[in-house]
Amino acid sequence: MNYRLFAVLLACPVAVVAGVLVRSELIEFDFKDPKGVNAMTFLIDSTLEPIHGTATGISGKVFFDPERPEAAHGKIVVATSSLKVTHATMTGHLHGQRWLDAERHPTIEFEIKKVKPKPSEGDSSAIAADVTGDFSMHGVTKELTIPVTATYLKDALGRRVRGMQGDLVVIRCQFKLSRKAFGIGEGMPEMSVGDAIELRVAIVGIAPASGQ
Repeated sequence: MNYRLFAVLLACPVAVVAGVLVRSELIEFDFKDPKGVNAMTFLIDSTLEPIHGTATGISGKVFFDPERPEAAHGKIVVATSSLKVTHATMTGHLHGQRWLDAERHPTIEFEIKKVKPKPSEGDSSAIAADVTGDFSMHGVTKELTIPVTATYLKDALGRRVRGMQGDLVVIRCQFKLSRKAFGIGEGMPEMSVGDAIELRVAIVGIAPASGQ
C-alpha cells in the first residue's frame, strides 16, 4: 500500500474543512446604513466650474477579520441615482445618457479582489491596506488599487444604533478616477468639466449580533 498517498488523501478533507472554518470566522459587515448617514463626496474640478457632489445610496457587504485583513472580500455598491450636485438641473444632466446614464447603469460598484496590508500611520487602531478590485461605472470596469484604512470597533453598534448590539467597521479612503476612462461626458472640454473625479469615502458597516 502506498502510505504516502493514503496520508495525502486523508489530509485533503481535513484541509478543506479547516479552510471553511477559517473563512467562516470573517465577520459580515452590511453597508446599508440603518441610520441613513453613510455617504461619499466627489469633486470634478475645472478652470471654469468646479462641481461638488454627494452619493448616499450605499449598500453592499464586506467580509472582514481584523486579525486577517488580507482575507477580506466583498463589494460596495452605490445607487447611481443617489449622486447629486448642488444644482438641480446639473444633477439631471449627471443622471442622463451623456453622463452616468442612471437608467441603463443603475449601480456603481467596487468588488474587492486583493488586500495587501501595510504599516499604519497615525491612528494605531486603524488597519491600512492597498485594496485592489474591479471598479464598475457607466458600463465600464477597470481594475484599481486604492489606499484604504479600516477601523474595527468591537461591540460598538449599540453606540450608533439604539437597541442594536454588534460590531462596526469604518472604511476610509481618498482616490481619483478618470472621467474619460469611464466614457462619461465624452466631448466635454476640460476647461468646463475636468477629467479627474476625486472621491472621498468614509462609511460604516454594521455586523449585528446573532438573532437581531
